[in-house]
Amino acid sequence: MNKAIVIGAGIGGLAAAIRLAHKGYRVEVFEANDYVGGKLSTFSLGDYRFDAGPSLFTMPQFVDELFTLYGENPKDFFEYKRKDIACNYFWEDGVQLTAYGDTQRFLSEVEEKLQVPKTTLKSYLDKAKKKFDRTRPLFLERSLHQWKTYLRKETLVGIANYFSFEIDTSLNKVNQAQLKEPHLVQFYNRFATYNGSNPYKTPGMMTLVQHLEQHYGTFIPKKGMGDISQSLFELAKRQGVVFHLGKKVDKITVEKNTASGIVVNGKQHAADVVISNMDVVPTYRKLLANEKQPEKILSQERSSSAVIFYWGIGKSFPELDLHNIFFSEDYAAEFDAIFNKKGLHNDPTVYVNITSKDVPTDAPEGKENWFVMVNAPHNTHQDWETLAQQLRKWVIEKLNRILKTDIAPLIEEEWMMTPPIIEARTQSYLGALYGASSNDKMAAFLRHPNFSRDIANLYFCGGSVHPGGGIPLCLLSAKIVADLTPAP
Repeated sequence: MNKAIVIGAGIGGLAAAIRLAHKGYRVEVFEANDYVGGKLSTFSLGDYRFDAGPSLFTMPQFVDELFTLYGENPKDFFEYKRKDIACNYFWEDGVQLTAYGDTQRFLSEVEEKLQVPKTTLKSYLDKAKKKFDRTRPLFLERSLHQWKTYLRKETLVGIANYFSFEIDTSLNKVNQAQLKEPHLVQFYNRFATYNGSNPYKTPGMMTLVQHLEQHYGTFIPKKGMGDISQSLFELAKRQGVVFHLGKKVDKITVEKNTASGIVVNGKQHAADVVISNMDVVPTYRKLLANEKQPEKILSQERSSSAVIFYWGIGKSFPELDLHNIFFSEDYAAEFDAIFNKKGLHNDPTVYVNITSKDVPTDAPEGKENWFVMVNAPHNTHQDWETLAQQLRKWVIEKLNRILKTDIAPLIEEEWMMTPPIIEARTQSYLGALYGASSNDKMAAFLRHPNFSRDIANLYFCGGSVHPGGGIPLCLLSAKIVADLTPAP
């Protein structure tokens, strides 16, 4: 039986291991950390449990199908529920908006709160759906880097509708032209942050992201987000995948332009195929240091990062949902600071996720676990300790103003994650959460392919390669890799 080695047990690596085992490979996974999941992992502070990364996910069918590959019922191993409310939004001028999962209810909410006619927003969402439907076969389900992809009927249809994708204008300009109302423009601009991009630069094609959330809905696992990683870890083990946790890979070995295995602690581990779920930049710089480097791809602008405060809050806030966003009044200035690395905006947009609303055991009774995130530049050697403490002050002041309370005395447990810590924990180059940014209209084509053009039997999955970052796209990258690898 041919052997496959997967480097990294992030969500993409777990999915790749499961799919390759199903294809007939004997699979081993090497992970530097002593836990699986990468950014999608968990930890505890005192009596509070936290998800280290994402707090919601979309398109759960991509998780389910990994179980059904083996004839298992996903509900026997992994349970989740659809959120009635995706998020609550707060502005300093007193405007509040509830993003209902039901589209008709959301259209009514926007009309009532922002006086935007239902027909205006429905037209906007319909256009986003058309973009998604026309580009899904090209951008999400197949390699962009093989000629046969472009000869498919679906691809030719997509190319014929090029101008409907609004690639030559920014997301912000599309939103201003079609929606006009400032709060709603800002609401939809924020979807650029789903892949760490700037709404004032990323192309208008990005409106397809909001279609995913509104159409497919948002979901939360009944045991918290970490259960996605844990359930896939257990599935992989049931199918014979062998995991080596706490084992950092030092090198990918290449013989006659063909990947032949890896080196860990000086020991060679042979393989017929090697799949890297590690960020593509350190994969080349560290594991393939003696091989040809794809400099154009590796030197692309990085996505945004984040500063995250994990707070155990000694009080319950009934007016808040699982996911809440407190907007900056000057969104453009905020993104200018992020992508020009000018420091941090002093009135940032604040993302507060409270999983204990849906997973009560995540916090003691009457208390809440707050994941408080602010988008930030990737790491270019800023003084993050000083910046983070200043940011903490601004965030608390902002929350106090909007919630009309005093947050600081309620913080019982605290930990902070900055871009350098994110990089150290996840090997995400410069702490960028999504690899390269999508601020260029050709960004989708410039992401590293899911295979190596120069080294046979070497493949790549995860958020730093095609089709991009986020749970659904990482899972799709694993599916593409499994399709590309030869039959064992």
